[in-house]
Amino acid sequence: MRASIRDDASALIRAARDLYADDPEAGDLLTDLDRRLSEPIRLALAGMVKAGKSTLLNAMLGERLAPTDAGECTRVVTWYRYSATPMITMHPFEGEPRRMPIRRDAGRLVLDLGGVPPEDVAWIDVGWPSTGLRSLILIDTPGIASLSRDVSARSTDFLVPDTEPSSADAIVYLMRHLHASDLKFLESFRDTAAGASQTVNAVAVLSRADEIGSGRIDSLLSAGKVARRYEKDGDLASLSLGVVPVAGLLAESARTLREDEFAAFRDLASLERKSREALMVSADRFVRPTEATTLSEDVRRELLNRFGIFGVRLASALIRGGASDSSQLSEQLVQQSGLNELQQFIQLQFRTRAGALKVRGVLDALQKLMREKPRDGADAVLGGIERIYASAHTLRELSLLSRARSSGLPLSRLDAEEAERIIGGTGPSATARLALPETATTAESRERVEELLARWRTLSESPLAERATVEVARSVIRSLEEVASELVSVAGAPDVVLAGGPLESAVERAEQEREQGEGPLREEHLPQDGGVLAGGEDLR
Repeated sequence: MRASIRDDASALIRAARDLYADDPEAGDLLTDLDRRLSEPIRLALAGMVKAGKSTLLNAMLGERLAPTDAGECTRVVTWYRYSATPMITMHPFEGEPRRMPIRRDAGRLVLDLGGVPPEDVAWIDVGWPSTGLRSLILIDTPGIASLSRDVSARSTDFLVPDTEPSSADAIVYLMRHLHASDLKFLESFRDTAAGASQTVNAVAVLSRADEIGSGRIDSLLSAGKVARRYEKDGDLASLSLGVVPVAGLLAESARTLREDEFAAFRDLASLERKSREALMVSADRFVRPTEATTLSEDVRRELLNRFGIFGVRLASALIRGGASDSSQLSEQLVQQSGLNELQQFIQLQFRTRAGALKVRGVLDALQKLMREKPRDGADAVLGGIERIYASAHTLRELSLLSRARSSGLPLSRLDAEEAERIIGGTGPSATARLALPETATTAESRERVEELLARWRTLSESPLAERATVEVARSVIRSLEEVASELVSVAGAPDVVLAGGPLESAVERAEQEREQGEGPLREEHLPQDGGVLAGGEDLR
């Protein structure tokens, strides 16, 4: 995304400050919007109770930081952001923010509310010197569909407020199985009063994927098949960019593996096969008194609590397969957990689009303020918002991508699939848009762009094409032109001739469209599996 788009949005916020100089509430909102533009992307973790949100958050950080028990702080929205020095701040609904003590128990933070009821706490802000928080803000939310309506309401009020845009730029939604409550929540997130955002900015996670295969070491393969079926589900496909299976408990424990745990797994791996399989036949059998191993019941119970029976079976199998130290075992367990695939998805679909997602949310909130509290001079700010929407093709791509997922595009099936890919449905990189391998040369990419431009220009100029089809085709062409511009800058020579010239600005093109009576694209215009062990033993 061009940096000037963010600058333009920031300039509109400054102009709005002058209009609302006498309104402290509006001033606070504008301050927050300006900060939101400059800070990392806000990624919220949501899901039903016991879906494993805090566990996955810890896995992503590589540190057992967030509380995972059913304590009072799991009932409060908690932000985790980068800070050079640790600090925890409670933000009550009424009164001034207050610092909380920093205390850890078995590695995890102890978030002590100091007697303040959770229902009186708006949110907790945790600043922590974790490198994983330098490029994103993680937000842990209470479980939805909780037996306590108050607890469930805290998540829905934060993520899908009735009267304002969501505070999250994107969401990782955890589920054990696809439930009606999951679909309802994701639909609400897409359609918040913000949600004019029309943006697909969610990924669904099968968060306890090892349970799908009953803890067998090939459980992630089974979970992968379920995830692919969910991805093809019409309802879920319109609400999420994808479904990723992750064994969250294994991911968290693998990233925090201790030397004593590696030694215990090595002892288990050295057992005679018959004894080993008998010991690991079930979680109950694993912790029973036995003479098959010298590991105490307490040690085995702790391994089970930390890794689950799936992790215990997999760790011993990996050691037999060659993992010779704790670092190798940790790395291989993380790979098998599905965490790497999820982080790659987040990087590809959310972090590379962070600017566009943030600008979209900020503009929605600013537009709402202008219309709810009209002031003299507000028309100029509203006009600026419309100009950004018209000129920023990245925002148009997000809207079109959402439309493609929710109701389809007015194209043949194959053309619709190609259009969705070109506008960034499988990722915003040039190779992803062009369906080329990452190793493709610049010459190969330019040849592919020329081929696609010729085809989509022909489609857009067809006298038989309906207006909605033409609008989509023009957006696809614009995406291809931007890819071509990138390739030109890399190659240093304009071998690809762009419609309107490679130096034509987005604003100039928008103005030209308006003069021709063709305004910006509007909604009404648009009808590596994580491998398992090769030759691994079948542990049931």
